[in-house]
Amino acid sequence: MKALKIILYMVIIIIAVLLIGVLYLTLSEYKPQDTEQAKKIKEIKKHKEIKLNDELSVLTYNLGYCNDSADSDFFMDGGKRTRIESKDKVIRNMKGIEQNIKNNKSDVVFLQEVDEKSKRAYGVNEVKYLSDNLNGSSYFAKNFSCKYIPYPFPDMIGGVEAGIVTVSPYKVSDAKRYSLPVAFKYPIRVCQMKRCLLVERVKIKNSDKELVLVNLHMEAYDDGEGKKKQTKVLTDFLNKEYKKGNYCIAGGDFNQNFPNADNKKYPIINDKYFTPGTLNLDAFSKDWTFAVDDSLPTSRLLNEEYDENSKNTQLYVIDGFILSPNVKLKKVKTIDTKFNYSDHNPVRIEVKLEKEK
Repeated sequence: MKALKIILYMVIIIIAVLLIGVLYLTLSEYKPQDTEQAKKIKEIKKHKEIKLNDELSVLTYNLGYCNDSADSDFFMDGGKRTRIESKDKVIRNMKGIEQNIKNNKSDVVFLQEVDEKSKRAYGVNEVKYLSDNLNGSSYFAKNFSCKYIPYPFPDMIGGVEAGIVTVSPYKVSDAKRYSLPVAFKYPIRVCQMKRCLLVERVKIKNSDKELVLVNLHMEAYDDGEGKKKQTKVLTDFLNKEYKKGNYCIAGGDFNQNFPNADNKKYPIINDKYFTPGTLNLDAFSKDWTFAVDDSLPTSRLLNEEYDENSKNTQLYVIDGFILSPNVKLKKVKTIDTKFNYSDHNPVRIEVKLEKEK
């Protein structure tokens, strides 16, 4: 009888702890406004001007939180790890990513999956380090904030503060975070990413128009409906800006195939894990440009450590750009890093702002 009471008390205590935990996470859930000012991380003293007929280069790079290097895998992709083995490896990856960016010098840099303070990055502030060490002013928009993610057991993800960063040499007149629809319902939603667009506006010299830079990271592990809703918000926003006469460059990790890419080059091996849908770009007129380079993959599945000769190596083309008709694409290139420091390859474009006719 005494043993039964002890077991009952233990069950009650466990249930109480779980309920307190759920209540704590619920009350502390990150609930950003529809539109908020982005966080300025660094402001350079001397800015570069931009005029019509000028050319510029933009690079997009998903960093995988400096965790997803070639010698890593991830449990949600069929691997085993929750995070990479050490803080030293996070720093190694962060510095390697920095060098990859500097080796492919670009005017504007869009970064995704950048940790500010997280257990998986051993507390390393990647946002500050990369902002301090890359050329340009930088802004940060949070898209992942949770006090503690109690999953998976026993090596839980823990606390997360992360987001997307844009670095540019231009004087930014306004930088805002625009919320995207959340793909999950309560209670799963509590510990999920709250995805967004990071939108910067740059005044074009001798013009009343603006250069609109949109850094993005779409939903990954949903049933596909979240991606569709988020894509609609993006397309509506870009079409609205172009109707004003503005020059739009949107880029990042779409977590979807581009319909103008040859996706047969990278067939799905096992649809049990992450399978990207296809971007619905029907809302754009035919004179918009979808800049993607399928000569190389832009991303890999983290089901195992990277081995280009493995039959289980799953590759994708899910990173690229959308350009308004007044932004002429000169060149697009996926940069071959062999996934050395991230599970993504950077993609770089060169464009020209076409003068109004």
